[in-house]
Amino acid sequence: IKVDIADNGLEALNKLKNNHYDCILMDCQMPVMDGYEASRILRENGCDVPIIALTANALEGDREKCLEAGMSDFIAKSTEKSHFTEVLMKWVNVKV
Repeated sequence: IKVDIADNGLEALNKLKNNHYDCILMDCQMPVMDGYEASRILRENGCDVPIIALTANALEGDREKCLEAGMSDFIAKSTEKSHFTEVLMKWVNVKV
């Protein structure tokens, strides 16, 4: 897996203009632009890359908020490695 890091949602949007990604792990709470807004903008602009929320927000309704923003799935921090792998494999086409 090749990983690229963005420090905020605006930086993530800019990286997506010039790069192809198989999956986006999106933090919900970021400076400048949060993950909810970045996900909405991506979907409004036709981005169909799976976006997986990776967030400390694990209260009732947080998963739904992520899905409403256009994210494909939700992983609450801290999670077991097996759960993280399971969700990632659900959305990423892996060639072994």
